Amino acid sequence: MNPDQGIFVPLILGIVEGLTEFLPVSSTAHILLLGEWLGFTNPGRTFEVLIQLGAILAIITIYFAKLLQLVRDFFKGEKYALRFAAGVLLASVPAALAGVLLHGYIKSVLYNAPLIICIMLITGGIILIVVDRLKLEPKYDDIYEYPLKLCFGIGIFQMLALVPGVSRSGATIVGSMLMGTDKRSAAEFTFFIALPIMTGAFAYDLYKNIDVITFDAGLNIAVGFAAAFIVGAIVVRYLLDFVSKFGFSVFGWWRIIAGILGLIFVVQF
Repeated sequence: MNPDQGIFVPLILGIVEGLTEFLPVSSTAHILLLGEWLGFTNPGRTFEVLIQLGAILAIITIYFAKLLQLVRDFFKGEKYALRFAAGVLLASVPAALAGVLLHGYIKSVLYNAPLIICIMLITGGIILIVVDRLKLEPKYDDIYEYPLKLCFGIGIFQMLALVPGVSRSGATIVGSMLMGTDKRSAAEFTFFIALPIMTGAFAYDLYKNIDVITFDAGLNIAVGFAAAFIVGAIVVRYLLDFVSKFGFSVFGWWRIIAGILGLIFVVQF
């Protein structure tokens, strides 16, 4: 921990993580760029990955009753629960495999490429605005009825988010809508497929970097984790209603502005 910063910077980054994790704006890009601007450093770039579990726990808290019912119905052999579990698994496999194979490159190269991150923010923002304004005719509005082929296709889009700045939720939402889902269910499905992929990322990154996590680094992670959990729970509770009413264009403009500000910072420093 930087003694001049105390827990202030990890707290701010944790709040940003919770605010942006489930929005299609790329939480990783925001944390990396903001952390760079604030002079925040951490061993092995573990902070950015490990605090995401706080946001995952926010999903579990908000959806606890629904998740519990799904688990019960799964073990009872209910068809909808079995199909939904298979769909979540199929949507998670592509990013999980690619994440393991490219882990070193992503952490050592892409996480340290602010120019690429900014370009991805701006490009993704433009794509999000365009797709949000397309006159698409949704065929699926219930995540429990998503065909397995659709789930796997969403997983391919999620794999693109391994590049920081793309946004996991942004990629899956755009992919879902282009393949025939409505906006609300597309956003909700991203919540559920975040559970296995982000829990796996947490466990794998912790395994790879446990030896370099010092007491100060662990304290930073704990602070960011707690902040991400609290803010993430608030976002998850209200996001679906917001999306149903206003769509995703506002997040596209958010990305573009953040990307431009990031480019200005990169050019100056």
